Amino acid sequence: MHGLLDPTILFFIFGLFAGLAKSNLEIPPAISKFLSLYLLMALGLKGGFALAKSGMNESIIISLACAVGLAVIIPLISFYILRRIISAFDAAAVSATYGSVSAVTFITATQVLEAAQINFGGHMSAAMALMESPAIILAVLFANKVRQSQPTPTQASEFKLSSLLHESLTDGAQLLLMGSLLIGIFSGEHGQAMMKPFSVDLFKGLLAFFLLDMGLNAARNLPGLKGQSLLVFVYALIAPVVHASLAFALAKFFGFELGNAVLLMVLAASASYIAVPAVVRYAIPEANPSLYIGMSLGITFPFNIVIGIPMYLKIAQTYL
Repeated sequence: MHGLLDPTILFFIFGLFAGLAKSNLEIPPAISKFLSLYLLMALGLKGGFALAKSGMNESIIISLACAVGLAVIIPLISFYILRRIISAFDAAAVSATYGSVSAVTFITATQVLEAAQINFGGHMSAAMALMESPAIILAVLFANKVRQSQPTPTQASEFKLSSLLHESLTDGAQLLLMGSLLIGIFSGEHGQAMMKPFSVDLFKGLLAFFLLDMGLNAARNLPGLKGQSLLVFVYALIAPVVHASLAFALAKFFGFELGNAVLLMVLAASASYIAVPAVVRYAIPEANPSLYIGMSLGITFPFNIVIGIPMYLKIAQTYL
């Protein structure tokens, strides 16, 4: 309950209600994009400063390996389940969405941990960046396999692997995150002191503003799911819990610290609604954007922000 009293979460809930009430309240797209870029830059800097202090060690390498492993396992499992519920192309797109990550969900979780005075490693920002691309690559491979198996091949051209890798690895948001992370590592404590007014003092307020916008967008994406099977809604609510459980099992097996375990659970439970749709829209044009965006942004994102993050924290505190 304490987590719901966080102003950032309350602004998200407020935006959700405003959107459902069909209010004309809106955040201009240019400002929304700036807020997104600011949060990624600040997150990267925070992670880099923390890594500059801790250095690279065995536990960090294990954490990053677990993150990449989840980014491969989750879309594989998702695709073979979803293709029994929806079309194969939609299954590929949705598996990419749920196999990738939501930076805003991750950032919100870091704020919850900081409010609870629970430490976590800066390397988890790098883990988030590493989890972005594997699911996209797998989903495009799934879609290409489906096209080849059809009696009459579709007109959609297959993405070349080199083009796909370039698209995924040079995505502006991901590049900004990794660049900020490296700058934080190289500049260390001196850079941290200089950037504190930017990356720390402003962070909470701008996150609240961005979550207000996310609440509005989440509400406005729900109509895209009209007419879909009930199983789609069930999947969007159950998948994050199942994926978080996989992450928790890995965290417990390898002895993760509490904060890092929670963030790995949050990353596994989250679903991308920005980076993946931008690539999938062109790589898998046969898929229905209102389905994979509606599921991730309209259902899973609000679930994780309001219910999921506090639940994952409680589970980790109880059983880790």
